[in-house]
Amino acid sequence: MTSVAEDLTTEWQRWHDEREATLREPHGWLSLTALEWLEPAPRTIADLPGTWAAPGDGTVVITAAAGDGVEVDGEVVDGATAVTPVDGAPGVLVTVGERVVELARRTDSYALRVRDPQAPTRRDFTGVPTFPVDGRWVVTGRFEPYAEPERITVGAVVDGLQHFPTAVGTVSFTVDGAEQRLVALAGKDGGLSLHFRDATSGVSTYGGGRILRTDDPAEDGSVVIDLNRTVNLPCALTAFATCPLPPADNVLDVAVEAGEKSDH
Repeated sequence: MTSVAEDLTTEWQRWHDEREATLREPHGWLSLTALEWLEPAPRTIADLPGTWAAPGDGTVVITAAAGDGVEVDGEVVDGATAVTPVDGAPGVLVTVGERVVELARRTDSYALRVRDPQAPTRRDFTGVPTFPVDGRWVVTGRFEPYAEPERITVGAVVDGLQHFPTAVGTVSFTVDGAEQRLVALAGKDGGLSLHFRDATSGVSTYGGGRILRTDDPAEDGSVVIDLNRTVNLPCALTAFATCPLPPADNVLDVAVEAGEKSDH
């Protein structure tokens, strides 16, 4: 018969393996090799074929010859093709051989990111360091929803950029006898997203904060918070991400020695 601690560790290991498998995907975050901000005038980027421009009308214009092997939605670009990235949404993906070029909008700026399966960060990846799994970091919190979801403004790891996540309420919970409270953001696929800093930030964990995703709260507002599953944002893994910073008040006054560490 397994103990509660053994069950916790077994379930966490399964989750952690899936997390690292996602990071190892050919065009995942570890495959990034470049981040370039586009300008109105067409220009060449790194060793990509053709020219790339953001003329200021909400589009990114790619100009290439058929022999360059640039494809948008499976169609070969032969001449000029315009795509329309959406702010805050996943970028438009353009294929160039085995590489994928992501065209993204951030507020009124447009960026190009190259995802290359041969990137050293992906090729040399050996795993994400973590704190030991410990049951003391699994707590039950209480979710208090706002009357209406609220779009808030947060900074980014790139100076001058902003992100606009949707705050849906607050989550309060107790760690080592001290009550903590965080603004809860809407999760991308349901549930809550808790993006925070704590006393480990910039020491043993990434200085820009970490994030924990939970399931939907129960009808009575209770929500399980397993801090062992706190993860780094992509900006802790690559210099070519534009991650949001936590909401200003989301700073815990304890050292959350749980979840992922930083290896930088």
